[in-house]
Amino acid sequence: MPQPKKGARLGGSVAHQRKILANLCKDLIHNKSIKTTEAKAKAVRPHIEKLITKAKRGDTHNRRMALKVLGDRETAYILFEELAPLFEGREGGYTRIVKVGNRRGDNTPMAVISLVTEKVNPKPKAKKEDKVVEPAESADSPESPDSPESPESADSVDSAESAPSAESAK
Repeated sequence: MPQPKKGARLGGSVAHQRKILANLCKDLIHNKSIKTTEAKAKAVRPHIEKLITKAKRGDTHNRRMALKVLGDRETAYILFEELAPLFEGREGGYTRIVKVGNRRGDNTPMAVISLVTEKVNPKPKAKKEDKVVEPAESADSPESPDSPESPESADSVDSAESAPSAESAK
């Protein structure tokens, strides 16, 4: 699980922040959507995403790791047996945060965090059409200095050929 951040924390102490995040994870697992402050929603997102990834693996070790965070067997059962199959085809992005305005009493920005349970529709790969790109040559355009017919490129080729022979004569 992500380590608690330094500085200002949710709730004051490290232990209290862990409990707040664990309770938010439990509520999100049970209700599939919760309304909370933006700061708490952004803080709980990595925790719940890692729990869902553990649930998708589904082995005993990952179940014990989830129980360590959640502390509740019923919630772990819901996570592993009911929610994990919903996310089987999805690789990350299990949650969605939607801002819903400010709270009336203290003007705190609020958000709804919810689990994304819709099926993933893989985007069809765009078919590459065989387009033949022909260079547009016009008689009016001057020749580029890189072309072999250009007098500038002929001088640079001659000077390039004479430079190594001058060095070998030394």
